[in-house]
Amino acid sequence: MRVEQNVPDSVTEPRLWVKHQPVLAMALRPGSIQLGLRRSEMIRLTFGAGEMSLVPGHLEKWFRNEDLHYLLIAISDAALTAASDGTIGEVELRRTDNLVDARLRALVEAVNAERIAGFPSVRLFLDSIEQALAVALVNGYAVRHRSVQTHRGGLGSARLRRIKEFVHAKMEDELTLCEMAQSVELSTAHFSRMFRKSTGESPHHFVLRHRVERAKEMLRAAEARVLDVAVACGFKTQQHFARVFRRMCGASPTEYRQEFLQH
Repeated sequence: MRVEQNVPDSVTEPRLWVKHQPVLAMALRPGSIQLGLRRSEMIRLTFGAGEMSLVPGHLEKWFRNEDLHYLLIAISDAALTAASDGTIGEVELRRTDNLVDARLRALVEAVNAERIAGFPSVRLFLDSIEQALAVALVNGYAVRHRSVQTHRGGLGSARLRRIKEFVHAKMEDELTLCEMAQSVELSTAHFSRMFRKSTGESPHHFVLRHRVERAKEMLRAAEARVLDVAVACGFKTQQHFARVFRRMCGASPTEYRQEFLQH
């Protein structure tokens, strides 16, 4: 967990804000800030003291801090994963502005009191606060996805890791079952049986799921065209990509991007 206090900018020009980890920001006093995907398209958000903003990871925004004093807490992916107990796979949080949540506010205020005192407590205190924040965020603000369970028997962990690395390396290519089997030195028939026994899904669905996950990462960048995302993730046509994405995510690629980027 990383803790920062932010004060109004001394410069008037907007700056690019890049966050790879999810962050929770709480206004320490009333104020406003301007945000936008582009410098020419920024909007003003006003916060009362104690109001918060939850910002998912992998986000790039232009911002100008007009008069807002706020505390920013970056939550580690490890804490979020531990808080989910592996039930939702990789944790993805919903962007939420002007958030009012008594439990989250109490935890953030505890961190702020520790900061003001000069962080006198041992590291375990902040680790405990981070875990409590992660549990509250996962329970209240996580986008839920079906997790893929690991079943007894089948392929070992080393072979499963090699398969995953192979699929990621060949993301743009048209993969075949034979190529996947050869990557772990097994026959096609034996590989198919062992793979399903290990993961509970077919090799085909495994590849589609990882392609969609890569597509979601790319869609979080507003500059990437949907067609370019489809090609980079191994889909032959944009239409096929859209059908698969909607079936697995419940929304079109464009709808997913708009929901992720909206304030």
